[in-house]
Amino acid sequence: MENTLTLQSANFTQLNTVRTSKATLWTGRALSGLSLAFLLMDGVMKLFKPQPVLEGTLRLGYAESAIVPIGIVLLICTILYAIPRTAILGAVLLTGYMGGAIASNVRAETETFNCVFPILFSALFWGGLWLRDRRLRGVFLLTR
Repeated sequence: MENTLTLQSANFTQLNTVRTSKATLWTGRALSGLSLAFLLMDGVMKLFKPQPVLEGTLRLGYAESAIVPIGIVLLICTILYAIPRTAILGAVLLTGYMGGAIASNVRAETETFNCVFPILFSALFWGGLWLRDRRLRGVFLLTR
């Protein structure tokens, strides 16, 4: 038991010693910025419900009345991701959102790309966060 506590406290001590190069930080910011731009655009489009959004949502089997609440949830998760203090929580919530997108596309039997895109996009926003947030790298202990 004592060894476990010592290992855990050592891991949390490492969190403060993990260094981030400028290139890593800016790459992470760029990936996160691209993710944020897309997610914000998607969320806002759900609030205004242009014809392509309406058609796509109906094709997935959702009622028109669900579009705005889905957009609000997406925007809340995206805002949490954009704030450094809550970015990890936002990424976790966005991962759940993307899981729902995958499930909806699988159920509607859409093209393979529609199922793979949320997976790739999740990798993009988690990768951006991993590169820009030393706490996350320290927790996963992939950086020494």
